[in-house]
Amino acid sequence: MAQEGFFDDPRAAAELTKEYNRTKELLENWEKLEKSREELEENRELAKTDDAEMAEMAAEEIPVLEATIEDLEAKVQYALLPHDPTEDRDAIVEIRAGTGGDEASLFAGDLYRMYQRYAETRGWKTESVEASPSEVGGFKEVVFKVSGDEVFRFLKYESGVHRVQRVPDTETQGRIHTSTATVAVLPEAEEVDVELKPDELHIQATRAGGPGGQHVNTTDSAVQVTHLPTGIMVKCQDGRSQGKNKEKALQILRAKLLEAKIREEHEKYSAHRKNLIGSGGREEKIRTYNFPQNRLTDHRVNMTLYNLDQVMTGDLEETISTLQTAEMADRLAELEASA
Repeated sequence: MAQEGFFDDPRAAAELTKEYNRTKELLENWEKLEKSREELEENRELAKTDDAEMAEMAAEEIPVLEATIEDLEAKVQYALLPHDPTEDRDAIVEIRAGTGGDEASLFAGDLYRMYQRYAETRGWKTESVEASPSEVGGFKEVVFKVSGDEVFRFLKYESGVHRVQRVPDTETQGRIHTSTATVAVLPEAEEVDVELKPDELHIQATRAGGPGGQHVNTTDSAVQVTHLPTGIMVKCQDGRSQGKNKEKALQILRAKLLEAKIREEHEKYSAHRKNLIGSGGREEKIRTYNFPQNRLTDHRVNMTLYNLDQVMTGDLEETISTLQTAEMADRLAELEASA
């Protein structure tokens, strides 16, 4: 990195810088782990001393150090696994209302705000790409980009069907309704990942619809791009500039094509991993949000939490951490089986 001309190739420089940062973080966590282990042994010895006050203080520190060591061991172990390059990427997130009519669209809006708040807690940036609001204040569909540090690594577990159980505001009998929303999280694709040939694209300008001010509703600023070989169609109408919307639409199209490519490779390589964490398929029910019981259940790892109110304000740390731990155990089992 200190060599002259290192930044002449921006992409190679970015990749090497990321590798440097990953290695630096690994070494720092290893040093913290070694230090914490030493402190734990010292405190265990002090807890046995005749000095009652000193023994009590040392005993109080033991559970804290044990928790710290467990966390650092998991981070070090994860860092030593073969690196998945998509984990460093930004992500494109699509949320669509499923079964349940108006209530499903309201739930889609709730999920959108949940991810926005989670992104804020991690210092990430969210950028709207396309939105189709419903008449009741939710969303029939909303697409947004999340940018920051290792976004896809943390958000990739969110792909699938999310089910909500609650009493809608319009329900006069107090009955609990069940509705769904579908989430798809795609790693942002680079031009070298997917080649878009001009003769395979059908690009057209369309009139933007929905809220967004007078300008966006009265100009042909929206862009619709169709990938002819696959039939995948992407529309972007968030910006006022047709050029910006075209750029965003092509960005999402690359992400969709990369997702299909990755999915195909994973299905060939690892059926076991797919069974544990899930394929991330849009047809797969991954989580239930039960509002009357303040309960969140993740069906992939049989985890139940009773802090749904906190989860909906963006507190996803425990849920995602549990899924990461399960994935790490699965990947370690794969490596041992292939050794």
